[in-house]
Amino acid sequence: MDKFFKCIANLKLFFQGAFNHKAMSISKIEESLVDGVDQFLFLCFSENLGIELPTSYYTLELLPYLRRRIGSLGRKNDRQKKNMED
Repeated sequence: MDKFFKCIANLKLFFQGAFNHKAMSISKIEESLVDGVDQFLFLCFSENLGIELPTSYYTLELLPYLRRRIGSLGRKNDRQKKNMED
């Protein structure tokens, strides 16, 4: 008899999941939106909390790839300064 009640309970769960997928998917989407908003607010206001922004760490990882462009940019700025002085 105990197996029968377990089977009935499992069937209830199965049909509840099969026919209640719209409400479950909406709740999952709402949860992910709330998480996304929380992450965005954390990135925007983390400096107010005394936490440094992680973007500076990510840009440090890009520096080896941008070395050539940064060098040419510095030379370009030097030329512009010389032209303004003349």
